[in-house]
Amino acid sequence: MPIYEYRCPDCGVFEKLLGMGAAARERTCPGCGAPARRLMSAAGLSRAGTPAARLIERTERTAAEPDVVAAPPPGARGATRTTGNPLHRRLPRP
Repeated sequence: MPIYEYRCPDCGVFEKLLGMGAAARERTCPGCGAPARRLMSAAGLSRAGTPAARLIERTERTAAEPDVVAAPPPGARGATRTTGNPLHRRLPRP
């Protein structure tokens, strides 16, 4: 639900959480009871909290500043044999 802002001539600005389309142009001020007019304010659109947005930001960051790997992670094994054929042992090694 969106947050609507109203300005009371006596008390100042206050916010009201209302359903979409349920906000009237004028509302009574909760402090003094005077009529308050609805203000135009910027929409609070943000994706910063979603997992997808965090993934996109991390991907963009690593494209410009990739992580530096100094050594293999602990517990990593070396290269393992991919074949069991004894004839492959005679092939030249780098």
